[in-house]
Amino acid sequence: MSEQYQLYKSDTCGFCFRVRAYAEQLGMDLPLRDINSDPEAFRELLQGGGRSMVPCLRIERAGEAGAEVQWMYESMDIMRYLGSGAASA
Repeated sequence: MSEQYQLYKSDTCGFCFRVRAYAEQLGMDLPLRDINSDPEAFRELLQGGGRSMVPCLRIERAGEAGAEVQWMYESMDIMRYLGSGAASA
Protein backbone atom coordinates (compact mmCIF):
# COMPACT_ATOMS: atom_id res chain seq x y z
CA MET A 1 0.00 0.00 0.00
CA SER A 2 1.41 3.39 -0.95
CA GLU A 3 0.51 6.78 0.44
CA GLN A 4 0.58 10.31 -0.94
CA TYR A 5 0.33 13.46 1.17
CA GLN A 6 -0.70 17.08 0.95
CA LEU A 7 -0.39 19.49 3.85
CA TYR A 8 -3.07 22.16 3.99
CA LYS A 9 -1.62 25.17 5.78
CA SER A 10 -1.57 28.90 6.31
CA ASP A 11 1.55 31.07 6.47
CA THR A 12 0.19 32.76 9.60
CA CYS A 13 -0.28 29.48 11.50
CA GLY A 14 2.44 28.58 14.00
CA PHE A 15 1.22 24.99 14.24
CA CYS A 16 1.57 24.67 10.46
CA PHE A 17 5.14 25.93 10.70
CA ARG A 18 5.87 23.34 13.40
CA VAL A 19 4.60 20.48 11.21
CA ARG A 20 6.54 21.75 8.19
CA ALA A 21 9.76 22.04 10.20
CA TYR A 22 9.29 18.52 11.58
CA ALA A 23 8.67 17.06 8.11
CA GLU A 24 11.82 18.84 6.92
CA GLN A 25 13.78 17.27 9.81
CA LEU A 26 12.53 13.87 8.66
CA GLY A 27 13.67 14.65 5.12
CA MET A 28 10.10 14.61 3.78
CA ASP A 29 9.03 16.86 0.95
CA LEU A 30 5.34 17.48 1.67
CA PRO A 31 3.31 19.15 -1.09
CA LEU A 32 1.82 22.29 0.47
CA ARG A 33 -1.63 23.80 -0.13
CA ASP A 34 -2.08 27.31 1.26
CA ILE A 35 -5.74 27.88 2.11
CA ASN A 36 -5.33 31.68 2.19
CA SER A 37 -3.78 32.14 -1.26
CA ASP A 38 -5.47 29.20 -3.03
CA PRO A 39 -9.30 29.26 -2.95
CA GLU A 40 -9.42 25.79 -4.52
CA ALA A 41 -7.32 24.40 -1.65
CA PHE A 42 -9.69 25.96 0.88
CA ARG A 43 -12.71 24.45 -0.93
CA GLU A 44 -11.05 21.01 -1.03
CA LEU A 45 -10.26 21.19 2.69
CA LEU A 46 -13.88 22.04 3.56
CA GLN A 47 -15.37 19.43 1.24
CA GLY A 48 -12.95 16.63 2.06
CA GLY A 49 -12.11 17.18 5.69
CA GLY A 50 -15.24 19.02 6.75
CA ARG A 51 -13.34 21.67 8.71
CA SER A 52 -11.43 24.82 7.76
CA MET A 53 -8.78 24.21 10.43
CA VAL A 54 -5.08 23.97 9.57
CA PRO A 55 -2.73 22.23 9.64
CA CYS A 56 -4.44 19.31 7.98
CA LEU A 57 -2.62 16.38 6.40
CA ARG A 58 -4.46 14.74 3.52
CA ILE A 59 -3.40 11.10 3.32
CA GLU A 60 -4.33 9.18 0.20
CA ARG A 61 -3.77 5.44 0.33
CA ALA A 62 -3.79 3.35 -2.82
CA GLY A 63 -4.83 -0.21 -2.11
CA GLU A 64 -6.51 -3.15 -3.75
CA ALA A 65 -9.96 -1.67 -3.11
CA GLY A 66 -9.00 1.68 -4.68
CA ALA A 67 -8.02 5.00 -3.14
CA GLU A 68 -8.89 5.83 0.46
CA VAL A 69 -8.49 9.37 1.79
CA GLN A 70 -7.98 10.37 5.41
CA TRP A 71 -7.88 13.97 6.69
CA MET A 72 -5.73 14.36 9.80
CA TYR A 73 -5.96 17.52 11.91
CA GLU A 74 -3.94 18.60 14.95
CA SER A 75 -0.24 19.28 14.59
CA MET A 76 0.84 16.77 17.25
CA ASP A 77 -1.20 13.97 15.66
CA ILE A 78 0.29 14.78 12.25
CA MET A 79 3.83 14.85 13.63
CA ARG A 80 3.29 11.60 15.52
CA TYR A 81 1.96 9.95 12.35
CA LEU A 82 4.82 11.19 10.17
CA GLY A 83 7.39 10.18 12.78
CA SER A 84 5.91 6.73 13.37
CA GLY A 85 7.28 5.38 10.12
CA ALA A 86 3.75 4.71 8.86
CA ALA A 87 4.22 7.60 6.48
CA SER A 88 7.31 6.03 4.95
CA ALA A 89 5.90 2.51 4.73
